[in-house]
Amino acid sequence: MLVSRKAAGTLFVGGALGMTLGSLLYPAMLGVQKVSSAPERVVATPATGPLTEADRDFVVEVRAAGLWEYPVGQRASKKGTTKAVRNAGEQLVDGDAALDAACRKVADQLGITLPNQPSPQQQSFETRLGAETGKQFDTDLATTVRATNGQFLTTIASVRTTTRNSVVRALADQANDTVLDHITAVEKTGLVDFVQALAQETASPGLPAQSLTPPPAVAGQPQVVLTPRANSTVSPSPTVG
Repeated sequence: MLVSRKAAGTLFVGGALGMTLGSLLYPAMLGVQKVSSAPERVVATPATGPLTEADRDFVVEVRAAGLWEYPVGQRASKKGTTKAVRNAGEQLVDGDAALDAACRKVADQLGITLPNQPSPQQQSFETRLGAETGKQFDTDLATTVRATNGQFLTTIASVRTTTRNSVVRALADQANDTVLDHITAVEKTGLVDFVQALAQETASPGLPAQSLTPPPAVAGQPQVVLTPRANSTVSPSPTVG
């Protein structure tokens, strides 16, 4: 059973390869940092190409990024004080929903377990922005999204140039397009604090591993789905999966 992000359920996701790839959890994946002790270690060999720890962690990172950014985009589309902020919120929602559909398809095909909640650090972004209003919300939204997406570009580039798995490569292509679109959208608001964004991109989070890793999904509970807006024109890449 699938439920929307608003329902906030959880589920252990396996897929067709779950019996053989059921161990593809993500204890080494910390936020958007590539910190695995052996990122090039092959953890599975599906027909689409060898799957490494870095590949697996990337699929989880894509999922976790959407889980916090999507509800923030929903808020921005409604309570942004300028049209540019509201438009940016709509682009976040549309892009994250389409990328999440592709991510879930890839995870199902490769037997990768996905989270149903973002990391505690990402949850703190969502909580902070959820409590803000007015110009403060607009500015913090633009700067936080710019910083996190700018940081994620580095991970996408690394995975795209090193992966030997074709579906992970296609997911990286779509993630790259989505992230660039989101960066452009928040920059168009004219509210990004670039000094702060760059500092956030380059600074170590200085947080314990458990704060940077999304909690595992709970067996038997429904999978969260990021549903697109009714008039969204963005769709998952046909090359994924």
